[in-house]
Formats: sequence, C-alpha cells, structure tokens
Amino acid sequence: MSLGKLYSIGYGHGKSRLDLPSERELEKFKNFPILKDMRGKILLQKIREAFPPKQAQVLEELFDFLDELVKVHDFNELKAIVAEIAKEQKELAEAQKRTDEKMRELAEAQKRTDEKVKELAEAQKRTEEEIKRLAEAQKRTEEKVKELAEAQKRTEEEIKRLAEEHRKTRARLDRLSQDFGGFTRTYSYAFENEAYRNLPKLLKEKYDLEVIERFVRTEIEGEEINFFAKAKKNGCICYIVGEAKLRFDDNKRDFEKTFKEIEKKVQAVKKAYGDVEIIMLLVTHFAKPRALRMAQEKGILVVQSFEW
Repeated sequence: MSLGKLYSIGYGHGKSRLDLPSERELEKFKNFPILKDMRGKILLQKIREAFPPKQAQVLEELFDFLDELVKVHDFNELKAIVAEIAKEQKELAEAQKRTDEKMRELAEAQKRTDEKVKELAEAQKRTEEEIKRLAEAQKRTEEKVKELAEAQKRTEEEIKRLAEEHRKTRARLDRLSQDFGGFTRTYSYAFENEAYRNLPKLLKEKYDLEVIERFVRTEIEGEEINFFAKAKKNGCICYIVGEAKLRFDDNKRDFEKTFKEIEKKVQAVKKAYGDVEIIMLLVTHFAKPRALRMAQEKGILVVQSFEW
C-alpha cells in the first residue's frame, strides 16, 4: 500500500493531517518485511499518531497480514527454489554417480590399457632381442656361406686340377692300354703260334683226333676264329673250332661268356660248311679244376700249354 492511500484513510475520518514522513522517505519501506527493523517501528509509531486508534490498529493488522503474506510467498518461492535445487542436486548426484562409474570404467580400461601396453612393451623387447639374435645368426650364416663359397671355390679349383690330372692319366692309360693291347696281342699270337705247332701231336695222342689240314687263324662269316682245322676221328671228317684264353678261371659269368663266343664261332662254321661235326676246343695256359668240369659238361676240349 502506498503512502498516499494511507494518508487518504486518515484524512477521510476528518482528522487533520499530521507531520508524516515524506513519500521519498517511506519509499524504502514499500517491501513490508522492513517493518521488523527499527525504521518499521518508527513508521508504525507515526501511523498511530496520525490516525485514530481503530484505524491505526486496522492499519497495523493490515501491515502484519501483508508482511506474513510476503513471508509465505517468499517461503513458497524459496521452497520451490529449494525443491528445484534439490532436484538439480539429485540429477547432479546421479550424473556424478554416472560420471564416477564412467571414471571407474575408464580407470579400469586405463589399467587394462597400461597392462596391455606393458605386455606390448615386453613383447617388443622380446621381439627386439629375437631380431638381434636372428641378426647375429644371419651374420654367422653369411660368414659361413662366405666360408663355404671360398671352400667351394677351392673345391672347384681342386676338381679342375684333378680333372686335368685325370685327363692326363687317362691319356697315359690309353697309351698304356694300346701298348699293353699290342703286347697282349703279340703274346697271344705267340701263344697261338706255339699251339699250332704242338696241338696236332697232342690231339692225336690224347684224343685220337688226327689233324688232316693244319691249324689256321681265320675269319668265317664275320667271326674271328683262333683255331680252325680239318680233322678225322674214327674215320669220320670233322672240323675243329677253338678259342685261345690265357687263363681259364671258374667264374661262371666268364665261363658263360667264353662258351657263348665259341658257340657263335661254331654256328658261323656250320653256316659256311653245312651240317658238319664240330669239335669245340679251348687252349689256355692254366684252367682251374671247376672250369675244366664246366667245359666238359658243355662238350669242350680244354688243352693247357703245360700238356705239350
């Protein structure tokens, strides 16, 4: 309520106007809670002096009511504010709780990350150590390869040298073989020539086989025959086909080879002379007993040089 209205109420009862505070002075008391302080008490005193007792009482009650009304309004407003603050605090508390949970999750995640980083660091350390070990092994391997390459080079040079020596040795062996072959042929021819002179008598005395045409070295149907002669046995004409062998061992493979050679010569003679009787002969310096038995089983006469 304005000061003007208060003045109208007092003036309407025929009371003369008293010396009241100016409106400018009372402007500061327009909010009714100020009645509690000293200035409000002074104002109430002036109202009692300016108005009749009943009007002053009514005005005091009115001021009290309005003051209480302001208190209730302020309390409700404060209550609403407090409720809003409480709500916001609750929301803030929940948000803080979520933040705390999030922070805890982040802390755990960070812990796991730290552990993972630690594991990775250890793995990296092991990897670096392994790489270092492999690098050292690679270095040793390269050194070994270098050594092997040098050894290979020396080996190749040695092989080359040995190949050259082998070539020279082969050349010498070829010459020796040729020389020995010539010597062997010479010796063989000498042995055969000696046999030509002694066989007729030995065959007559030991096997009753008479040579009627002398022994010759010849070739029949492409086969070289060391001993070939026409003979008579028990009054019948036959042909002697023989082979010279310096030594007649009991090796079965060698025997089979010798027998096949004589057989080829026999077939060549039969092809040239028809179905005639053939006496197979083997002339040697020495024959082992087992070789003699195998020759006898094949029907081959074996004559050793010591027999003549």
